[in-house]
Amino acid sequence: MARAIEACVHCGFCLPTCPTYLTMGQEIDSPRGRIFLMKEVLEGRLDPSKAEPHIDNCLGCLACVTACPSGVKYGELVTPYRAWSEPDRRRGVIDRIRRGILLSTLPFPSRFRVSIALGRMARPIRGILPGFLSGMLEMVPADPPPPRDDLLECYPALGARRARVGLLAGCAQQVLSPAINRSAIRVLNRNGIEVVVPRGQACCGALALHTGAGEAARTVARRNLLAFPDDLDAVLTTAAGCGSGIHEYGLLFKGHPEESRARSFAARTRDICVFLEEVGFIPPPDPVGENRIVAYHDACHLAHAQGVRQAPRNLLRSIPGLQVRDIPEADICCGSAGSYNIEHPATAGELGRRKARHLAGTRADVVVTGNIGCLMQLRRHLLESGTDLEVLHTVQLLDART
Repeated sequence: MARAIEACVHCGFCLPTCPTYLTMGQEIDSPRGRIFLMKEVLEGRLDPSKAEPHIDNCLGCLACVTACPSGVKYGELVTPYRAWSEPDRRRGVIDRIRRGILLSTLPFPSRFRVSIALGRMARPIRGILPGFLSGMLEMVPADPPPPRDDLLECYPALGARRARVGLLAGCAQQVLSPAINRSAIRVLNRNGIEVVVPRGQACCGALALHTGAGEAARTVARRNLLAFPDDLDAVLTTAAGCGSGIHEYGLLFKGHPEESRARSFAARTRDICVFLEEVGFIPPPDPVGENRIVAYHDACHLAHAQGVRQAPRNLLRSIPGLQVRDIPEADICCGSAGSYNIEHPATAGELGRRKARHLAGTRADVVVTGNIGCLMQLRRHLLESGTDLEVLHTVQLLDART
């Protein structure tokens, strides 16, 4: 944390890329403002309670890292700071309830499915419920989730095997859009890649990690370290947030016995698009439509946290009939940010509406992104804006079965 603080020269290059500075207009809700607050707390000159609201406002999108000319590793500051400050934090009753609901449901597919069913039943009475519960119910999908889709442990490659990979199935994604994993497996198999889906895997831990619940994050991360075989060519993720979370395993386990294994696991984890480009992607045999225009949305934890921008675009452009367009303000977060749109619905809503306007302006036929949180956020705000625009995961277009 000290190294990240010392690297910041307060130049201000981060300000135009920070979603909360754009929406709130306050220096204290910018990256350099938060760095100053954290420095003051760590040096004993500021009560942590004075900094907490502004640290909480941060989406953790890491756009500031991309913009920073000094190489400030903001993620290596804000994530450990939240974990360091959490044990002594005095949370109100409502805050504790909301936090408990999120941490005990979202990372567990079976519980999450039940919570969605209960939420859909309660939506008609949300107007008489406390504000935080009403806000959470607003995020419940209007349609029931697709039927449960249990994956096999192994899917053989078609033809000569070029690689053998493990697939992180994800937690919320398994419930909200199981078709994404099915598309991923088909694309990988068609490209000569055997896919292993270990039974013992768990949530990546990103939700807990990024909200200061370090021990909860380590608990599920340990399951993944043990579940995935050592003889895999790579561990693949189809959700930007999951890939980013796993790449932080070295930081999560720093000083713990598992640190070396965690760093090795993180090093062999790839986003599916990166891996497909590395091995040489074979375009789908079926066309997806003449001159179909695709608006590609950069998920923050893909573009900023993992530095993955070109691989998804290159794969999409390799498919005949697709034109890929970028979106204005591509580096600005859509407002999903894990559980941020539940905890901070007003700011998340403003960012979502802003992104929806830009997407509508592209005049695209379909929006593509690499993260389930972004996908759900974009669908919601496009629908609310009256824009009839399909939103898919990148691998669903690569699968050419849409």
